[in-house]
Amino acid sequence: MQRAALLNFAWWEISGKCQLACDHCYASSGPDGTHGAMTVADWRHVITQTREAGARLGQFIGGEPTLHPALPELVRHALDTGMEVEIYTNLVRVTSAMWETFRLPGVRLATSYYSDRADEHEAITKRPSFKITTKNIARARELGIPLRVGVIGVFDNQRTSQAIEAMERLGVQEIGYDNLREVGRGAREQGPGIEQLCGNCGGRTLAARTVARHAARRATAVPRTTVSRTICAARVRPRIRTATL
Repeated sequence: MQRAALLNFAWWEISGKCQLACDHCYASSGPDGTHGAMTVADWRHVITQTREAGARLGQFIGGEPTLHPALPELVRHALDTGMEVEIYTNLVRVTSAMWETFRLPGVRLATSYYSDRADEHEAITKRPSFKITTKNIARARELGIPLRVGVIGVFDNQRTSQAIEAMERLGVQEIGYDNLREVGRGAREQGPGIEQLCGNCGGRTLAARTVARHAARRATAVPRTTVSRTICAARVRPRIRTATL
């Protein structure tokens, strides 16, 4: 009798470093973040275990996963195990080598978007990111790279509908929407709690994140991997909206 798969999907949170400092970041990532204490060998082991547990899709996330120098190697390793890969990236800085990784068969992209106006978008990201993110979304479409965009509502009266329309004009087929979740820097009046969760996690879904360097120094023994069942708050898989072209 064949054993049922333990997992369908996994997040691999390989870095806490990010060029942006978004108001709502569930992981409180930013320029001062690190890649943690886990080695490339550790992450390869996690990815292998993920596939052995039955997962068919894994998502590299952060922070900004493209800042991790081993991302291309880890993507290829995941593909070699037979998994498909999604890279959740802010698309702020994409090198030629990273575009090659994005174009590998079995790789898809995901990104967040906030407004059709640069001032409002950048009031959330805290960096001049609107123009380059928009440009790279368009380039991904031109190259035929599968891409989904999550529009996140952070402010009152934010131009989220217009942001969705802007993505439709660029030809993005998979567009979702989610409201801010009060986790990490997203915490507001209510603060983090079970009510902030969407309820879609736990169904054969797992998140693996790196051990922080300061935590590793304090610990007397650090296990090879640290795995927790958690939600990637503001980056949860959104409802799907299909654009009409």
